[in-house]
Amino acid sequence: MSDEIGTRINKYLSEIGFCSRRKADLLIEQERIKVNGIYAVMGQKVTGQEEIRVNNKIIKKLENKKHIYIAFNKPAGIVCTTDTKREKDNIIDYINYPTRIFPIGRLDKPSEGLIFLTNDGDIVNKILRAKNYNEKEYIVDVNKPISKDFISKMSKGIPILDTITRPCSVTQLHKNKFKIILTQGLNRQIRRMCEHLNYRVLNLKRVRIMSICLDVEIGKWRYLTSAEISQINKSLKSSSKTI
Repeated sequence: MSDEIGTRINKYLSEIGFCSRRKADLLIEQERIKVNGIYAVMGQKVTGQEEIRVNNKIIKKLENKKHIYIAFNKPAGIVCTTDTKREKDNIIDYINYPTRIFPIGRLDKPSEGLIFLTNDGDIVNKILRAKNYNEKEYIVDVNKPISKDFISKMSKGIPILDTITRPCSVTQLHKNKFKIILTQGLNRQIRRMCEHLNYRVLNLKRVRIMSICLDVEIGKWRYLTSAEISQINKSLKSSSKTI
């Protein structure tokens, strides 16, 4: 794409590592982004030569930006948001990384376990794109004994949020505990699925995203290795870049 044509502002902010495209769209809707003093609009294109402000702060492109990839074991009670002003228990302040990073996807506040953080907006979009069917594995404790009917119905799909959840792998681990592997990420999906069958989630932990397994203590993080990043990119290579 040439400089004369420009790049969509959500993609531009993603590429320079400011935030994901999804977050940029939300900031535009909330009228928190200005381009040369004028509120940005959806689909607007920029060349990078403009004065771009978010929350009235000038955003500068970082040259030769090094991509950062972090695996974090999120404790319960921490919120997966970059809004550090409105949410005191946010993931950004908790990790306190010295440069700007943002989470890939979400784990709801009561849940714990593996979540990635990065400054690479392109990989965020590829991982989150539902059609990629990227696996996420969870261990779940519920409030009463699990039945065969529960396992069968959870596996085949549950009607929530005006859709039917995708078929998934569900394995009973103990009387009140099961493992579930999802390939989609609906809002509070596992909790809603259990509630539909009159079960209540007591504890929910994500233990794997794609090929990366949870291997750090709760509240701790580590960098993804080069081999792990290569494996993720290999899994995502069929995903074309969006405009």
